[in-house]
Amino acid sequence: MAKFYCQECGYESLKWFGRCPGCGQWNTFVEEPSPPPSKYPTFRMTHQLPQPLSEVQISESPRSKTGIEEFDRVLGGGVVPGSLILIGGDPGIGKSTLLLTAADRLSKALGVVLYLSGEESNEQTKLRAERIGISSKELYILNETNLDYVNSQVESLRPRALVIDSIQTIYAPQISSSPGSVGQVRECTAQLLYLAKQESLPIFIIGHVTKEGAIAGPRTLEHIVDTVLYFEGEGHHPYRILRAVKNRFGPTNEIGVFAMHDEGLVEVANPSSCFLQERPEEAPGSVVIPSIEGTRPILVELQSLVTPTSFGIARREALGVDYNRVVLLLAVLEKRVGLHLGSQDVFVNVVGGVKLFEPALDLGIILSVVSSFRDKPIDPGLVCFGEVGLTGEIRGVLYTQERLREAAKLGFKKCLMPKHNAGKGKIDSLQIVTTGSIKEALEEVGLI
Repeated sequence: MAKFYCQECGYESLKWFGRCPGCGQWNTFVEEPSPPPSKYPTFRMTHQLPQPLSEVQISESPRSKTGIEEFDRVLGGGVVPGSLILIGGDPGIGKSTLLLTAADRLSKALGVVLYLSGEESNEQTKLRAERIGISSKELYILNETNLDYVNSQVESLRPRALVIDSIQTIYAPQISSSPGSVGQVRECTAQLLYLAKQESLPIFIIGHVTKEGAIAGPRTLEHIVDTVLYFEGEGHHPYRILRAVKNRFGPTNEIGVFAMHDEGLVEVANPSSCFLQERPEEAPGSVVIPSIEGTRPILVELQSLVTPTSFGIARREALGVDYNRVVLLLAVLEKRVGLHLGSQDVFVNVVGGVKLFEPALDLGIILSVVSSFRDKPIDPGLVCFGEVGLTGEIRGVLYTQERLREAAKLGFKKCLMPKHNAGKGKIDSLQIVTTGSIKEALEEVGLI
């Protein structure tokens, strides 16, 4: 019996809907025949007896280093045998380049690695490899979309790692729907999961993304795999952020920073200095914030522009930060400080194309907005962090010592932080100033 599936989130129904009840998108339902039961079980049935948790023995599986330190950091220290890793991102952002480079490094360290491309011929993949300087004799490439044939080649070649580029081009012959459909993506991912666990074979999967930035196909795809990585960045910026949003074998929200050059993706060992190298001094609306991404601190420049509106309704724009958070902080400024911004356009931007969402950015947004509104620059040797509440209080945040250490390493002399964090971090070369409210903070930097 045929069913209707949403091509965005995988919601299934016996009847057609104009608007998906699951994700709210319009005209995304497609009729597909129900897939037959897979001949490849997702998990092997072992029929074990219940066992006390205290008696379970854990065998440590050694991780394999890809040779790309930023990639290994995001994975939690390296590739775990038998793991299924999904990488998503906008077209052209560097997913194939990163995995082709990682496959080359793994083949030199472990042995045979199979790179499967369903979108490029072997000649096109070779051209890409030559451009980024890849020439490993243990790296095998294959242009194929039939998953059964891929399984047969894995059985004969016995690779140490497998790369699928991309999952939307692969199809299982026993399912009549086209490649990229909900049924095909689910079935192919389930078979690859079984293959990874059965053979202890690490498998990397590239997934296309929708216009909203989510992995194309059913949302359950992210629940099947062990690790989900997203490539972030903009085409007109050289920097790329690889972020872990799910990781069964390591910390989530960990990031790796890369720069796109002619020779491919290059690791950025010190991202803070790169993001601040073009920072203007004595510029109103500019402030530096030590943000924590995963387990690493990164200094970023936050800029705000406040200008009288030319229309009846003032505009609010936010790039790299949460728009709703910016609107909330502007309301706090009006209520608690008396700053009238109703007739002002407000633009907030994180320089370098980085996306940050932690609440420690609040104090920096407040200071940069008021600095631009007053047309008074903030001390270029100052960094600040802290969460702002609706009553105007500044709340404490985590990782104080890590933030201070990163700021001191780059030569900053003063840090403005919440009173709650006093005593939780100290750097001899850094002057620590604590504050309990946004009024105190604004007075400290000379904006009111």
